[in-house]
Amino acid sequence: MFRSIRNRYLRYLTIFVYFVILFFCAIELNFLWLFGYSPDMRDIKTPTQQFASEVYTADGKLIGRFYKENRSPVEYKDISPNLINALVATEDVRFYKHGGVDFIGFVSGLVSTAKGDRRGASTITQQLAKNLFNTRKRKSQGLVKYIPGVKTVVFKCKEWLTAYKIEHQYTKQQILTLYLNTVPFGNNSYGIKTATLKYFNKMPNQVTPAEAATLIGMLKATSTYNPRVYPQRAQERRNVVLAQMLKYNYLNKVGYDTSSKQPITLDGSYVDKTGQGDSYIRHAVERWLDKWCKDNGYDLYEDGLKIYTTIDSKLQQYAEDAVADKMKMLQRRFNNLWGDKNPWRDSKGVEIKDFLLKAEQRLPIYKLLSKKYNGDTTLINNYFETKKRMSVFTWKGDQDTTFSSVDSIKYYTKILNTGMMTMEPSTGKIKVWVGGIDHKYFNYDHVNQSKRQAGSTFKPFAYVTAIDNGFTPCDKFTDKRVSIKFKDNGKDDVWEPNNADFNFSGREMSLRWAMGKSVNSITAQVTEHVGWDKIVQYAHKIGIESPLKSVPSVSLGSNDVSVFEMVRAYSTFLNKGQKVDPLLVTKITDQKGDIIQEFTLKTEQVLSEETAWLMLYMFRGGMEEPGGTSQALWEYPGLWKKNNQIGGKTGTSSDYVDGWYMGITKDLVTGIWVGADDRSVHFTTSETGEGSHTALPIFGEFMEKVYADANSGYTYGPFPKPWVKITKEYNCPTPQQYSRDTTETDSTNMPVDTSGVVPAPATEENPENIPPTPNK
Repeated sequence: MFRSIRNRYLRYLTIFVYFVILFFCAIELNFLWLFGYSPDMRDIKTPTQQFASEVYTADGKLIGRFYKENRSPVEYKDISPNLINALVATEDVRFYKHGGVDFIGFVSGLVSTAKGDRRGASTITQQLAKNLFNTRKRKSQGLVKYIPGVKTVVFKCKEWLTAYKIEHQYTKQQILTLYLNTVPFGNNSYGIKTATLKYFNKMPNQVTPAEAATLIGMLKATSTYNPRVYPQRAQERRNVVLAQMLKYNYLNKVGYDTSSKQPITLDGSYVDKTGQGDSYIRHAVERWLDKWCKDNGYDLYEDGLKIYTTIDSKLQQYAEDAVADKMKMLQRRFNNLWGDKNPWRDSKGVEIKDFLLKAEQRLPIYKLLSKKYNGDTTLINNYFETKKRMSVFTWKGDQDTTFSSVDSIKYYTKILNTGMMTMEPSTGKIKVWVGGIDHKYFNYDHVNQSKRQAGSTFKPFAYVTAIDNGFTPCDKFTDKRVSIKFKDNGKDDVWEPNNADFNFSGREMSLRWAMGKSVNSITAQVTEHVGWDKIVQYAHKIGIESPLKSVPSVSLGSNDVSVFEMVRAYSTFLNKGQKVDPLLVTKITDQKGDIIQEFTLKTEQVLSEETAWLMLYMFRGGMEEPGGTSQALWEYPGLWKKNNQIGGKTGTSSDYVDGWYMGITKDLVTGIWVGADDRSVHFTTSETGEGSHTALPIFGEFMEKVYADANSGYTYGPFPKPWVKITKEYNCPTPQQYSRDTTETDSTNMPVDTSGVVPAPATEENPENIPPTPNK
C-alpha cells in the first residue's frame, strides 16, 4: 500500500502517521484490554466528578460516605478576571489559540527539558481531562501499565484525545470554569469558591490580583506553597505568577509593583456550615485504609467503593447510649464540684493564671491576628473578647448563644470527654468505636488519636511479666513502704510510691489480691523483682506500640497510651496468648459488588496459653478479692446472671486527670477512658474522679444492654476453662475480712462471694510520685 508513494521521505511520514492513527484508535477502543478505560463523548457531555464511597456496619447498615462535599461550583461570570488571567498566564499562555493540545508548547517543553530546565507542557484542557476523568487512575490502566515507558506514553495520548473531545464540546469559558471548579487548593478545599472563602473569606469575584496570584501559584504544589504553612514560599511563588501576568499584559507595571510588595494577609474566620455528616467511625476507617489506598491507587472520595466494617450496629448504639447517659451525669458532677471557680489548676491545686492566654495562642487564628495587628495585644484581645452569635454543644442539644472567643474557650475547656472501644479477641473484629461525646464539636478521636496516662490499668503488664517468669498468682508480698533506687537520664533517683489511702497495712497479699485491690506498694515490689525494662518489653510484645519510658513507675501507668492499644493488649490474654492485629474493615467492593480486597485476621503467639489463662484468673480478682476495684459493677444487676464472670482493671492517673476501665467478658474486651482534653482540668477527689466512678459505670451500663438483647450474639457465662494443663498454683485462699453475719447486716446491697466473704468497699488507686505529663 505504501510502495505507491515514490518519495521516500513522504512514504516514511505516511507510514508514521498511519501507525500513530492506529495507536490512537487502539487506545480509544481499549484494544485487547491493553489500554484501559477512555472517556467517550457521553462522558464528556455529562462528566461525573467523583463517586462517593460508602461505609457499612457488619450487619449491612450504611453509616457513612466519603465524598468531596467541600466543593461549591460557581459560574464564569462569578469568577474574578484576576483569577482567569493569573491561571492563563501561568499555566497555559496559548490557551485561547490551541484546540486542546499545544504542540508548540509541547515541543518547547521537550527542548527545555533537554537543556535541563524541566517545564510542564500540559494545557489547561489536558489538566482538566486528567482531573475530571482520572485518566491516570486504576480503572484507566490496561495491561500496558506493567510497561513503564509505554504506560506514560499511553497516559499522555489519552489526555490528548480527551482534551480534543472537551474542546469540541465546550467553549473556552466553560473549560476555564470547569477547571477552576474542580482543581484542589489544599486544606480539603476543592474548587475556587471554597478556596477564596477559606483563605481570604471572599467570594471568587472579589479577590485582588495578589490574592488571585497566591491561589493560582498553589496549583504547582498545594502543600509546598500553602500560605498557612509556608508563607515565605507562597509569597515567592505568588510573585512569580504576578511576573507572568505582567509579562503577558494581564497586569501593568504599577499593578505589579503594588501587588508584589504586599504581604500575604489571610483571613481564617470563614466557617464552613455545609456539614460533613461525619462520625468518629468514618474517620477511623479513613485512617485505617490510608496506606491501602496509597498502595493500591484508590481514592475514597472518588472511586465509589463499598467498605464493610466490623462494627456491630446494635453494640455501637448500646455503647453510644451508655456514653451519653453516664457522661451527662459526670458532667453534672463536675460542674457541681467546681461551680463558678475555674478548674484549670497546677499539680498543687493553684489556678493557672495565664491559662486562657496560652489557650488563645494555640489557636491558628492567633498567629494570623498577631500578623494582622503587628502584635498589638490590645487589638488581639478585642477580637477574642468581642461577642458573637454561635451554636454550642450541650447535653440537651445544640444551643444558640452569644459568646466571645474567650467565653467559648472557658466553656469547652470544662467539658469532659471519653473514648471507648470494644473488640472480639477471637476474631480481632472491632465491634464498637466511640471516639468522643460528639464528633460535630469534638472531632479529635479519643480511641486512637489521643494518648493519656494509663494509671493502674497498666499494672497487669507488671504481673504478666512476673507470672511468665516464674511467679504464680498465689505468691505473696507484704504491703509496706518501698524505696527503689534507679537512674534517670544518668542521674541517681529514688522512687517511693504511696498507696491510694497513703497507708500500708503490713499484710501479706497474694499477687492476685494485690492486683485486684490495686496495691501500689506490691506492684512496685513486683516491678523491682522482674525489672522495669522487662515490663516495657512485655508491654510492647503484648500490644502496646507507644514509646514507653523505662522507669520504676512504668508499672503504675506513668506513660501515655491509647484506648486502641490497651484493648489490643488486653485481648491477648483472652485470645490464648495470641496478639491480634485489630480489624476495622473486612472487605471492600466496587459499585457492582465485586470484591476488590478482603482483610483477614493476623495473629502472633506472644504468651504461653498457661500464662494467658492465669492472667484471666488474675483479672477476676477485681471482682472476687476483698477490696477489688471492679466491685462497683455489683451495682448493675443485669450483669450477674447464669454464673456470669467479668474481669477488669480500673485506672486513675495522678490528680484524677484520667479515669480508665478495662473490662473483660468471655467474648469481649472493652476499654474506656474519661477525662477533660486539657490535663490541667480534672476532678479533685477519689469519690468523684477515680476510674471506678467515671469509666467503669459506662462499661456496666453498656454490658447490661448487650446482655439484655437476646439477639446481640453475646451471652452470660464464665470465663473459658484452662486451654492447657496449668502447672502453677493459682487457686489462692482468700483472707477472711468480714464474717457472713456482719456482711448481711451492714452491707445488704453487696452480694456474698463464694468464699463467704463480702468484698471490702472498693478503693481506687491514685499513684503518687508519678511524673505528671505537662499540661497542654
